[in-house]
Amino acid sequence: MCSMRPLRHGYTNQTVGDGAVVAKTYEGPDAALRLERERTLLTRLRGRLPVPPIHAADAGTLTLGFLPGTPGQELLDAGHAPAVLAACGRLLRRVHDTPTGGLALGPSDPGVVLVHGDFGPNNVLVDPESWEVTALVDWEFAHLGRPIEDLAWCEWLVRTHHPARVPALDHFFDAYGGDVPPWPDRQAEMLARCEALERFCHRWEPEGPGVRLWRERTATTASWR
Repeated sequence: MCSMRPLRHGYTNQTVGDGAVVAKTYEGPDAALRLERERTLLTRLRGRLPVPPIHAADAGTLTLGFLPGTPGQELLDAGHAPAVLAACGRLLRRVHDTPTGGLALGPSDPGVVLVHGDFGPNNVLVDPESWEVTALVDWEFAHLGRPIEDLAWCEWLVRTHHPARVPALDHFFDAYGGDVPPWPDRQAEMLARCEALERFCHRWEPEGPGVRLWRERTATTASWR
């Protein structure tokens, strides 16, 4: 077996893998709560959505089975934005159509769905032949909420990290189906999420670099037209 090595595209937590398992050690505010939320959801969503299996959960670390696939953001950068974003749209529809009873996230009101909380090409693995998602990871911020939260955040991730691929967002919304929320509502949701992440970073390191980063991103997002 190969030695554990840091995996690419991990930001909030320490994530390492050896080709057989992935070990995710949670850091920052509410680390234990975020671990437990992810453990609970991965257990209950297994077989219903493409999520990794759990091998162990202890001492602040969740150990997961390794799943095949190529990170969606790498495929975006390689020029496959329409196929990747369509795959994301189809999967997000499945997430939002998942029955919420028994997910231990609290009571659900009409119109409330399972929200991933950090949905986008950064958190999916894709089969580059079938263009189907093989895994949706990082459920630590999942909750019950409104569909626009995931729709707007996926768009924000593309606009921020893959600006040349913005025209392909139509493939994402078309594959998701239904009416697309109007731009002012999507932008307001993006701003709310940026501000929430600034508060998260402030709790972690008051006035630290994470706080400054999210203030800059909030200002940039507010300038979009």
